[in-house]
Amino acid sequence: MSLFKARDWWSTTLGDKEEFDQGCLCVADVDNSGSGQDKIIVGSYSGFIRIFSPHPLKAGEGIEAEDLLLEVQLRDSVLQLEVGKFVSGTELFHLAVLHPRKLCVYAISGTLGNVEHGNQYQMKLMHEHNLQRSACNMTHGPFGGVKGRDLICIQSMDGMLMFFEQESYAFGRYLPGFLLPGPLSYSSRTDSFITVSSCRQVESYRYQVLAVATDADTRKETEQQKIGAGKRLVADWILNIGEQALEICVVSFNQAASSIFVLGERNVFCLKENGQIRFMKKLDYSPSCFLPYCSVSEGTINTLVGNHNNMLLVYQDVTLKWAAQLPHIPVAVKVAIFQDLKGILVTLSDSGHLQCSYFGTDPSLFQAPKVESRDINYEELDVEMKELQRIIKEATKTQDILPKIEKDDDLTLVATVSSELDSISQAVDSEMESETVPSVTVKFTVRTRLAIQKTVLSICVLPPLVQTQDQFIFDSIEPGISKTVSLSVFLKGNCPPADLEGSAVVSYSTPTELNPEGVPRVVQCKFRLPLRLVCSPTQPSKIANHKLTIDTNKPPVNLTNLFPDFADRVEDEQINVLGFQLLASRKVTLLASKTSQRYRIQSEQFEDLWLITREFVLRFEEYFRKQGIKDFTCSVSGPMPLQEYFELIDQHFELRLNAEKYENLLSERAVQFRAIERLLLTRFKDKTPTPLQNLDTLLDGTYRQVIGLADAAEELQRNLFLAFTKLRSATHLMIMLIGLWQKLNKDQIGILESTFLPLLQDGQELGWEESVDAAVSHLLRTCLSKSSKEQALNLMSQLTMSKDTARLKKHITLLCDRLAKGGRLSLCADSGSQQAIVMPALAQPRVTAVGKMEQPVSQTFFV
Repeated sequence: MSLFKARDWWSTTLGDKEEFDQGCLCVADVDNSGSGQDKIIVGSYSGFIRIFSPHPLKAGEGIEAEDLLLEVQLRDSVLQLEVGKFVSGTELFHLAVLHPRKLCVYAISGTLGNVEHGNQYQMKLMHEHNLQRSACNMTHGPFGGVKGRDLICIQSMDGMLMFFEQESYAFGRYLPGFLLPGPLSYSSRTDSFITVSSCRQVESYRYQVLAVATDADTRKETEQQKIGAGKRLVADWILNIGEQALEICVVSFNQAASSIFVLGERNVFCLKENGQIRFMKKLDYSPSCFLPYCSVSEGTINTLVGNHNNMLLVYQDVTLKWAAQLPHIPVAVKVAIFQDLKGILVTLSDSGHLQCSYFGTDPSLFQAPKVESRDINYEELDVEMKELQRIIKEATKTQDILPKIEKDDDLTLVATVSSELDSISQAVDSEMESETVPSVTVKFTVRTRLAIQKTVLSICVLPPLVQTQDQFIFDSIEPGISKTVSLSVFLKGNCPPADLEGSAVVSYSTPTELNPEGVPRVVQCKFRLPLRLVCSPTQPSKIANHKLTIDTNKPPVNLTNLFPDFADRVEDEQINVLGFQLLASRKVTLLASKTSQRYRIQSEQFEDLWLITREFVLRFEEYFRKQGIKDFTCSVSGPMPLQEYFELIDQHFELRLNAEKYENLLSERAVQFRAIERLLLTRFKDKTPTPLQNLDTLLDGTYRQVIGLADAAEELQRNLFLAFTKLRSATHLMIMLIGLWQKLNKDQIGILESTFLPLLQDGQELGWEESVDAAVSHLLRTCLSKSSKEQALNLMSQLTMSKDTARLKKHITLLCDRLAKGGRLSLCADSGSQQAIVMPALAQPRVTAVGKMEQPVSQTFFV
């Protein structure tokens, strides 16, 4: 037997195809033997009543003939059984049987047998009550504090409580707001009845309140109750538990105060007498029955809970103490005393499996067999070990977070960007001041070699770029058939974008034999939008506040070969200079030296240099790649333009501070507005009119302030988005300049991108400044540290918004200084002064060509 199975002490199966429920099991000394031994009384919906007195010769043996004391079949179904003092003139126990339309009280008596047939038991009807309403359940107790007798309360299906004082009917009361009957229990300490209504509320009604209420008919009745509506009652207290209840039990032990236990569909509630929650236990299973009983620890209560997983669990308050498996699903559980054995568990299933069990364990009698000894061939072990080490080493080298896409994949996604702008612009609702906003068409082709379903194509571009449609849904795609969709992309915001790259993702499901619904999969591709989408050719400008010089190792190249789409307005004598007019910003000029290998990019705003510089480098690399030249390099000399970069950081940070101030002001005015509303509502509800004392004027002024602050905060959010977009452009430019300055490889540039671009969107809770400050500080104390003392410094555990940007600017300056003095970014700890770098999880992959991308540097949060 398993360690966590209930130990079978005695069991039997009742009847044939009979049904049982919660109220069909009762345990008590029903025959008044005085021996202190309990009997098991079981009733069924088929009308059978059986009384057992189990006493097996050995634990685990089956039922004996003398264990069944009495078996009687009644005409009506048995809904519930209760044992109590239900007959006047005596304090002996009697059995109350509730039928759908009748309440019967029986006396169980036994006669000693004179022959080997044993004792004889009989059931004698003492009195019965015919019910005018269909009964649901009942409870009993010393209602009103009576001594030496028990009264019975029956709840009908239409919500009436019918009270019986032993042989006579007392009165009936209707429950207010009744819809469906719930469990019912009586508390003798508070002399009240507790039930759970269909509103999922635990309600308590005092017996005194029920007794003094007006009856449906004031005439005296003997056995018949008239059908009518009584006076509406008021509950003593109500508690909303939010779920239906299965059972209610009121317990009071010496070690603990009186408590009300309610078994819900997903929780067990323990309430005080006044309806306050003492504690509750959330269940991760579906319960079927429960029973609170006395605990050995002072101040605690044990609870038995049965569930539909054939388990019986013991809780001490909310702590699980034991769990045992039963051979059936219990619908009722009791604790009884048999043959001086205290604490025998009696469980009953809905099909009639009756079992008496206890908790315990058996020592394991299993002994492991002896292993046959055999000679060990060490040479074979060495060969096998080397092979396993080789497999582990190869797997360590090739493993990756995402599986590599095979050439012959189930689905292929190709993005094709049109080489020409749309003849008729598809731009709508653009915020730019220019008359015409161009758009470009992007075509996506989906092709599959298998039948797929639930296919969704999603397209994303970074704002202020927008697309005319961001999602396409295909019901199904047949093998070998291509699906082609198109959309247009245009510039909506009033500022240049920080990136011209977009991404497309296809999610689909491939059905299999074991999973007809399909296995979800994802395919992604990247595409790059043309520069003509955000700028147009124009005459070069000599006005420039910011200049950038790039050196190359190859002879000068005619700019018309690099920018043929911007050379339509350029004359022959101006082949060394080009002008670019950004649609949402100023002009940018590109100049090529006629005598040296230098190129200059200049503009009135620092962040406007990024798009032209990036496009210039990409087209230069593509130009020499087509010619078969692989040693082409670009470089930048001189100090980095940190001062211009810091100005953009300060502008962005100042807007964040202003946004926080507006948010606080708006919160204060909203609190003030609600306070004035409450005062006005109190004045309006007052029966005696009083002057408003200019509260209406104050309300109107506060309302105008709230609206004004909300409009200002909304405008500030738009300005903050523009500032963050400009900051991203300047950050991209600084990363490129540092890479060209120090000749960093792709991995090192990826580290810089992960450090300076941790966020795609800026917010008040987590902003760009604190994120970058933490990442740069981590670099300075790891691979760029100068001593072990810097490595021992710990970063702050929580990212919070600082008061200014002085610390951030200091760290960025120090980063550039360390790189200028020979420091190198590395992911490996090559020496004692270098440590492995763990970069933020928001690192974005670098795009090297249309439709191709590299893996991000790392996917781990730094600490």
